[in-house]
Amino acid sequence: METTGRSYSRHMEDEYEKFIRRMNPPRVVIDNESCKNATIIQVDSANKHGILLEVVQVLTDLNFIVTKAYISSDGGWFMDVFNVTDPEGNKITDEGILDYIQKVLGSETSFTTSIKSIGSDRTVIELIGTDRPGLLSEVCAVLTHLKCNVLNAEVWTHNTRAAFIVQVTDDESGLAVTEPDRLSVIKQMLSNVLKGSNKAREAKTVVSHGAIHTERRLHQMMLEDRDYERNNSDSGLSEPEPQRPDVNVVNWYDKDCSVVTIRCKDRPKLLFDTICTLTDLEYVVFHGHVDAEGPKAYQEYCIRHVDGSPVKSEAERQRVIQCIEAAIERRVSEGLKLELCTTDRVGLLSDVTRIFRENSLQVTRAEVTTRSGKAINTFYVRDASGYPVDSKIIDSIRKEIGQTILKVKLNPRDSDQSPQESPTRFLFGGLFKSKSFCNFGLIRSYS
Repeated sequence: METTGRSYSRHMEDEYEKFIRRMNPPRVVIDNESCKNATIIQVDSANKHGILLEVVQVLTDLNFIVTKAYISSDGGWFMDVFNVTDPEGNKITDEGILDYIQKVLGSETSFTTSIKSIGSDRTVIELIGTDRPGLLSEVCAVLTHLKCNVLNAEVWTHNTRAAFIVQVTDDESGLAVTEPDRLSVIKQMLSNVLKGSNKAREAKTVVSHGAIHTERRLHQMMLEDRDYERNNSDSGLSEPEPQRPDVNVVNWYDKDCSVVTIRCKDRPKLLFDTICTLTDLEYVVFHGHVDAEGPKAYQEYCIRHVDGSPVKSEAERQRVIQCIEAAIERRVSEGLKLELCTTDRVGLLSDVTRIFRENSLQVTRAEVTTRSGKAINTFYVRDASGYPVDSKIIDSIRKEIGQTILKVKLNPRDSDQSPQESPTRFLFGGLFKSKSFCNFGLIRSYS
């Protein structure tokens, strides 16, 4: 009876949100005149939990680069301003794309119908387990053996864990795999591959047909897997310790909220990764400022938990810090970048990853897509022993796969420049110029 009451209450809340949204439809303003080097997108809407992530997700899926953002969603109204460019740093001028933004962000329903969401015409396989050299190759070999054609896949590795989302169809019919017995076999065989020799950490395999957003789901999978917990004894891999993002959380007692600050190297989709994690941790961002016009990114957010409270303890503060660090690190591209482009065929991914494995290359991240019969894949690889990748091995692999099919893309390491403090990098239009909130006696850190 209690469960029924909760379901009815949630249904009424959803209907009330829809009513408010119909009465106050979102307003989207796109301005290409006010800023000389970016397009300004302003979104005003009735507020609800998760709306910021929905908007950022739309911008991210269009491959926009957010150079600045101002966020305000205190109370019942949501107003965000984003300065965006295309990946080459140009303003957004394509009328088709501008119309799409107006249509999607100005919708009276939800923003979450995304161009990167997975439809139901294919089978979605979610995998998570302990990372090891050759794991992707073994997964692909099993799928090929089971007559599954891999259309798209994305693989992230972080802190000795690996997460996969793989979209497959039957290699004969080209349709989603739906037979329960066959799905059960797929799940069992992939579970056996994931378990490997590490019994200390759990491996999970999930098969579904629902529509999901791949990158959003990968963040959720790794958060649920607690990849943010660092345990050196858990790893059998020799991995260099990357430079950690500078993340801090302090409480602003006068405003009964917590302030999260993030300083790290800028990269595409960084804003999506941090907002996604704060949303999954059930925090609400009601004020924020993002500055990513240079090589370094600065983000600052005033947050409260969905129950209205700030961060309550040192343990909670540390968890927020660790989860944001992990969200940033998951997409860091470690290793040599290889791009493959060729006519797609059944078993192609299995063959390519087998060649990587036979040459002692470990895949740290992968993006596999199929467009109009073409396989367009990106792999980040490193030597399985932890040493730099030997150029002779890469030459040998390219000869075997095809010089014109597999290309090496430079992925230079960043120069070790210390981040410079900007005197105007705090919230509310520079109200607290050059000084942290702590210096005003408004905020007390737990440390």
